[in-house]
Amino acid sequence: MEKEPRFEWKQCLIIRSDVKMSRGKTCAQAAHAAVIAYERADAATKKKWLQEGQKKVVLKVSSERALLEIKTLAEYAGFSTGLVQDAGLTEIPPGTVTALGIGPAKSEDLDRITSDLSLL
Repeated sequence: MEKEPRFEWKQCLIIRSDVKMSRGKTCAQAAHAAVIAYERADAATKKKWLQEGQKKVVLKVSSERALLEIKTLAEYAGFSTGLVQDAGLTEIPPGTVTALGIGPAKSEDLDRITSDLSLL
């Protein structure tokens, strides 16, 4: 029997649940957050995460304030972050903060900041 993969690295994508978006829009915002945070990570971290399978976890928060507080904690801890503000071309007003990407980073380190959040 094969062992299950052990993911030491992951990326957290956090979506605001108080912003009304279609599923497609929500997925697009999460994708934007993932790319922005990934691009800001250092080369060694990117390589390790890519080699391991690019684990991602999508979580939710109930407000912009909660999202910005997590962003501050993540940056203070030294993680790459990607905050998404929508252009306002489709479903929501321009400048609406919709999502945050954190990492990739060590799973256990990210859990110190995100473990209290619920899955989307």
